[in-house]
Amino acid sequence: MGRSVRRRLLLVVAAGFILATTGAAAPALAAVRPATVVGQAPKAPQPSAVVIKAEGMADITVTPKEKPQLFDDLLREVVFMSGTVSQIGVPKKETLGKKFTVVVQYDNKPRYSYDLYPQAQGGPKAFRPAAQPDKRVKTTASWFLGRMTMSEALRIAGAPIPEKPDVISGGIGGGERVIPDDALPTGRDLDTLLGELRQLVLLNGGVVLVLAFLVAGVALIIRHRTR
Repeated sequence: MGRSVRRRLLLVVAAGFILATTGAAAPALAAVRPATVVGQAPKAPQPSAVVIKAEGMADITVTPKEKPQLFDDLLREVVFMSGTVSQIGVPKKETLGKKFTVVVQYDNKPRYSYDLYPQAQGGPKAFRPAAQPDKRVKTTASWFLGRMTMSEALRIAGAPIPEKPDVISGGIGGGERVIPDDALPTGRDLDTLLGELRQLVLLNGGVVLVLAFLVAGVALIIRHRTR
């Protein structure tokens, strides 16, 4: 093989490794690179407070600044109802127990409202009214199965709800609390996990394309040489 052909081969291999290394390092660089200010899209509005209302008790307000973990936990009790349809039929009123209304505020103005029934028979229930505080929100009245952490989330926030033994390890009698009094434990969101998986698939796809380009370049040089 001539010197010029070997030089071309080395250039193609070097280019392939540079591209592969750049692609693999891109996610890490993006994580530490400061955000671009010029032309950056405005951030979506974020909830500013969660207010819990119920008959016979004073309103409870939780903000992300004062109690960020508890704030996120309370949001998880209601956000799954956004944009979805009823999961269950209309329960009988006598089976629901005490109602707690959770109002999500944006810029200290109520936007979304949900009714939670942590002590309902058969497990927690949740209701999304069609009439929302923000008249621009268009939705339908729908019933849902509530999260099993509903009663503890409300109780930790200050709602008068009895402690549930089924969220204490070891059962009744000396069990140790799984959920601390100041916040509920939160796992990784499914959306975050899927996003990381998507990035991994894209990265692997990029490496495959680089290797394919590298092989095609070598084949082209060999074909050119053998003519």
